Amino acid sequence: MKAFGFDWRWRASDELISVEDYRRAARRHVPRMVWAYVEGGADDLRTVAGNRSAFDDWWLVPSVLAGHDTHDLATEVAGLPVSMPVLTAPTGFNGLTRWSGDLDAIRAAERVGTRCVVSTASTWSVEEIADAAGAQHAFQLYPGSGGVAAALMRRAWDAGFRSLFVTVDVPTVGNREGEKRAGMGVPPVLTPRRLLDVSRHPRWAYDVVRHRRIGGRNLASGDGVTAALASIEVQERHLVQSRLNWDDLAWMRDNWKGRLHLKGVLRAEDAVRAVDLGLDGVVVSNHGGRQLDSCIPSVSALPAVAEAVAGRAEVLLDGGIRRGTDVIKALALGADAVLIGRPCLYGMAVAGDRGVEHVLTILRAEIERGLTLLGVRDIRDLDRTHVRPAALGDQNGISMPVITTQ
Repeated sequence: MKAFGFDWRWRASDELISVEDYRRAARRHVPRMVWAYVEGGADDLRTVAGNRSAFDDWWLVPSVLAGHDTHDLATEVAGLPVSMPVLTAPTGFNGLTRWSGDLDAIRAAERVGTRCVVSTASTWSVEEIADAAGAQHAFQLYPGSGGVAAALMRRAWDAGFRSLFVTVDVPTVGNREGEKRAGMGVPPVLTPRRLLDVSRHPRWAYDVVRHRRIGGRNLASGDGVTAALASIEVQERHLVQSRLNWDDLAWMRDNWKGRLHLKGVLRAEDAVRAVDLGLDGVVVSNHGGRQLDSCIPSVSALPAVAEAVAGRAEVLLDGGIRRGTDVIKALALGADAVLIGRPCLYGMAVAGDRGVEHVLTILRAEIERGLTLLGVRDIRDLDRTHVRPAALGDQNGISMPVITTQ
């Protein structure tokens, strides 16, 4: 319903003005079990917290009287043109957050002018997503055994995907204690208390029962709980493999004719080895803190990786982005673009595709405002001169006292 040009159905946008606002709202839209999956991580959540706090290790250093009134945020990532250096990250089982989640992300990204990296564990099949998309997107793959990964590569290619992101930081599933405590096991553990919590989210429960989009459609056919459990079993049996090595990645490079990125890189030497194999890019990522706890934050690993690759391939950052200034810091530290996962899930939980679109729009506005205040017109002009370590110290990293004069 519109009156005088105002959409009264979207009054929530008046109150939700930041990603953090969406995070708080999203928690109220899904049961605790689902929230544990969306927001949780491994062990003591140190890496989850570190991904955020590590951005505080850097200050922005602005220039004044720069004379810019417009900004150029457009770029290209994995051969895909984007209107800003922010793409949606691959997040599995989005149907738990909202039944239409994978399509919500696609529609929102396209309206904003960016692209998605579609997960192997999406609750819509790669063919369904390709049919619904109006533009080309990228596909994420867990490399595995038994021909499952090879079959997924063929399906993605036949569906029109030409950019592949291979995730390699899941040789085993991280110890996600929060999910276990909330009952998010295989199968899920439903107690009277948890069922009561589900009953407090009738819209979510109705969508789950009606649409049955909770499993990984690329991994198992069918709907509902049985298919969901089957897809999780396929993922853990065939796509989570501790024996995978660089020869497997070389095989994938030989057999994928499009753009190929390696996701889950934190060491500079691993990035260099990937580029030497002919990969087109790397994603600096610790899987959102869901794998190895006490792991180096993504943005802390970024400068060394970017320096080692030195323009030979694209460098993307995944993990901890919540503000436009986070994006700016990542670009200044050597990233070509960033991926966002949880922020999209927040928007998805609150308002589907419109929520995801609004989250992306918020980040875009924050990037533009940040560039204006920083005195930078083009994102390609961002470099290490625009950031400075927050901690004062000597070259050995020893903290020094701040001396002031009276």
